[in-house]
Amino acid sequence: MSVKLSAEVEQALYEVRRKIYPRAVHGWFAAWRWTLVWFTQVLFYGAAWLTWNGRQAVLFDLASRKFYIFGLVLWPQDFIFLTALLIISALSLFLFTTVAGRLWCGYACPQTVYTEIFLWIERKIEGDRGARMRLDSQQTDIEKLFKKALKHWAWIIFALWTGFTFVGYFTPIRTLAAEFVTWTLGPWETFWVFFYGFATYGNAGWMREQVCKYMCPYARFQSSMFDRDTMIITYDRERGDPRGSRAKRVDHRAAGLGDCVDCGICVQVCPTGIDIRNGLQYECIGCAACIDGCNQVMDKMGYPRGLIRYSTENALRGHWSGDEVWRRMLRPRTVIYAAILGATVIAVAVALVVRVPLKVDVIRDRGALGRIVEDGMVENVYRLQVMNTREQFLRYRISVSGIESAEVVSEAVAEVPGATTKTIPVRVRVAPGKGAPGSNRIEFEVQAINHEAIRVREKAVFLIPR
Repeated sequence: MSVKLSAEVEQALYEVRRKIYPRAVHGWFAAWRWTLVWFTQVLFYGAAWLTWNGRQAVLFDLASRKFYIFGLVLWPQDFIFLTALLIISALSLFLFTTVAGRLWCGYACPQTVYTEIFLWIERKIEGDRGARMRLDSQQTDIEKLFKKALKHWAWIIFALWTGFTFVGYFTPIRTLAAEFVTWTLGPWETFWVFFYGFATYGNAGWMREQVCKYMCPYARFQSSMFDRDTMIITYDRERGDPRGSRAKRVDHRAAGLGDCVDCGICVQVCPTGIDIRNGLQYECIGCAACIDGCNQVMDKMGYPRGLIRYSTENALRGHWSGDEVWRRMLRPRTVIYAAILGATVIAVAVALVVRVPLKVDVIRDRGALGRIVEDGMVENVYRLQVMNTREQFLRYRISVSGIESAEVVSEAVAEVPGATTKTIPVRVRVAPGKGAPGSNRIEFEVQAINHEAIRVREKAVFLIPR
């Protein structure tokens, strides 16, 4: 009895995965999805090979602690811009989810994109849904082994190419390619190429919908961003039920049937294997494959399209027209999200435009306090770390203020190559009797010669012996 009870509990707690064989579908939304697949992948695989000013256009050089994005060079001190980018991404996700559900998941999420690519490879080698199901159910033979091996080799090659490209954004990709060909990759480069490739192969080739259903947190909290005016993929139950098969020539209304012919196409094309006719489910990634599949059936039957469509709960309940649905897009929630997002984007853009491409840190020489030199002058020694964030060679003039007669007696002009940091020793002297004994506040000004707008002022302390 206890053994039987244990088995029942185990069956209730753990669900055995049922393999899903998504059917190929064509239509307006499928075309949009593949447009974004092409756009994102051409951008990802192509941007790494672009050059700018004699270097890789997009490069996150962790070793040198510099991020190159075309003409923009970001340093660790510019971490605020990464924070702003994350805030903009989060706000965009909130806005688009509130307006039209899981648009990101259905069209641009890497998991969706790579699953589409891996499914395309699978269909080219093993065939569409029915052919793949027959191949998996048949006994292992030469044909089956050949097709399975070819598919996995294609997946692995594509996944390794993806891992290689990913690492190519952190190590110059041409250098990485030469190291890969000669097999002289460093340990970390080797690890990340194969790790990212393995993750791509595992997630897109094997786990697929499991990532969306069980691993992605977005699926769990998406409902908190929905309301009754959010555009989601819906099945029009009032129009479609009662469901039932019928011949095309039959008057289904007279027979007491709805428009749904219960063909199951909407389930067959779904990458997560759900039945959208059961209502909104957290497994739905919003890819709209069911809309394209259902529209094809409606066309064949001569029924109006839109049995499954993008709509809202209020629109279905109130039988709203398309214009009424669009008007409800401008509700307080979406307006607030859009306003905050727009203000954040503008603020970041302005900050980047007015950003001074010069950073200066002043460090007193702690080994030498204020000292008396010739003619009774008081001298302090400093080290100025001048960071030229531009990629052009610049010359800077160094001056000091804050105490009467304070002057720079070391070399007052510094030359700093583009996108580098240079430490410059600076000696400052003050005439006898000027300034109070002890600590005095002074200010360094570093000004780019021939570039009036490029200047930075930094405070420091000048010590006068008591």
